[in-house]
Amino acid sequence: MTDTAVQPAATTTDETWWRQASVYQVYPRSFADADGDGIGDLPGVTARVPYLASLGIEAVWLSPFYPSALADGGYDVDDYRDVDPRLGTLDDFDEMVAALHGAGIRVIVDVVPNHTSDRHAWFREALASPAGSPARDRYVFRDGSGPDGSEAPADWVSIFGGPAWTAVGDGQWYLHNFAAEQPDLNWANREVRDDFLHTLRFWSDRGVDGFRIDVAHGLAKDLPSGPLPSWAEVLAAPKDGQHILWDRDDVHEIYAEWRKVFDEYTPARTAVAEAWVAADRRARYASAEGLGQAFNFDLLEADFDAQQFRTIIEFNLGLAEQSGSSTTWVFSNHDVVRHATRYALPARDGSEQKQGAAWLLAGGSQADLDRALGLRRAQAATLLELALPGSAYLYQGEELGLHEVGDIPDAERQDPAFFRNPGVDVGRDGCRVPIPWTRQGSSFGFGEGGSHLPQPAWFADVSVEAEDADPDSTLNLYRKALGLRGQLQSEEHLEWLETGRDDVLAFRRPNGWTSVTVFGDEPYALPAGELLLASAPVADGALSGVGTAWLRS
Repeated sequence: MTDTAVQPAATTTDETWWRQASVYQVYPRSFADADGDGIGDLPGVTARVPYLASLGIEAVWLSPFYPSALADGGYDVDDYRDVDPRLGTLDDFDEMVAALHGAGIRVIVDVVPNHTSDRHAWFREALASPAGSPARDRYVFRDGSGPDGSEAPADWVSIFGGPAWTAVGDGQWYLHNFAAEQPDLNWANREVRDDFLHTLRFWSDRGVDGFRIDVAHGLAKDLPSGPLPSWAEVLAAPKDGQHILWDRDDVHEIYAEWRKVFDEYTPARTAVAEAWVAADRRARYASAEGLGQAFNFDLLEADFDAQQFRTIIEFNLGLAEQSGSSTTWVFSNHDVVRHATRYALPARDGSEQKQGAAWLLAGGSQADLDRALGLRRAQAATLLELALPGSAYLYQGEELGLHEVGDIPDAERQDPAFFRNPGVDVGRDGCRVPIPWTRQGSSFGFGEGGSHLPQPAWFADVSVEAEDADPDSTLNLYRKALGLRGQLQSEEHLEWLETGRDDVLAFRRPNGWTSVTVFGDEPYALPAGELLLASAPVADGALSGVGTAWLRS
């Protein structure tokens, strides 16, 4: 990178900070452990604010930190307006927010509105109340089938495997589209709607700048009062906004109410939807009358392929223009195999839906990976991502180039997907292993005790301590890229440049910032301009294979 100063581009305001923000996802239980009990906590996040500031990010998104039995890694919430005692207190939360804000970093928290935990006060009250009671109406209860209600109302299957209905012993059953410990709420109930408005204000009043909405497409449901359709009929039903369970048009009535709450604040609070819906239906979640932004996971699901990337980028920039929002880009998060590992595996043959699933089922051995190639591809992809218009979501540890920990012993796994789908789904524990901070120690600096998931020996060489001192490390590449990105941002457009090769993508932002990515192995002669940063060697004006370079004309 050259030493030439790059002047900041004034392209955002307090109200629009989120449109092109770099957001770092913290999975609190696996980030930093301040009290040495093996579980990450909020004081641990606070202690690492200088590290987060050194990255150059604009916001931190925290996965759930609420009281939880961890039936689903914290996404089974006992109380939406408190902190799990194992992770700290509300005072600790306030101190963390103050420290992050003091470092110029915004705070986004997870909201899990589709379901509570089975330990939530409402659900305990529902179980203690009779059928037809107001307490049960907060959830989705149905009478069982058969003369005594001993059979499920329908043969529906939960996303984690197994039945989606569980009996409560009095002839009634409750719906849980995820784990049995996660009963679905009834969003037709006014009390449910009002309580979540309270929750949004509770955290906004404590300084939270935005919200990530879990399963945003699942809240509104339309279950008939009579016999329910079969699971085969549910799966075959058209996804046209009137589906019985998912992505119903009336879910946006809920988010219109949320938007009114967000707009009560200055600057207005924002939100991003996790909505696994058809791409052409994402725009409504991202509208200015709704949540404001929606995740697009298209690059996350793509192969490392130039034409796939270009098609996805063009399509999503078009959707963003349609909605008036900005698009989002993401390669890794708490639910998927890390992208350095996905790119280290052989190309898919079309039979595998999720990259890395077959590798995990086969034992997840590091020996099966081309680790160096995977890292080069991940670095190149990330630089391309950071050059795109829109916001970039980064997952903790990817700045270290971490690979997935695929060979966790069965006895030490925690993800319910593993236990409910033996031999089919290994679960998501491999991307949730606590990140390494130091070369040595019982948990590589995660905390004074051990870590709640086992860390491999190879973590020592990819720890923050090891990479901090290496100017060519992935960590320092991220720092340079994020620092430049904050200075180079311009209007939310790009112009594709002709490269003459199918394996090379190049585009220019309106201020002359140019990004070139070589997906293949052969070097590529870079266009004229000042070289700002490259993820791969540049010799005689040519970028080597598998790399991205940034230039300024």
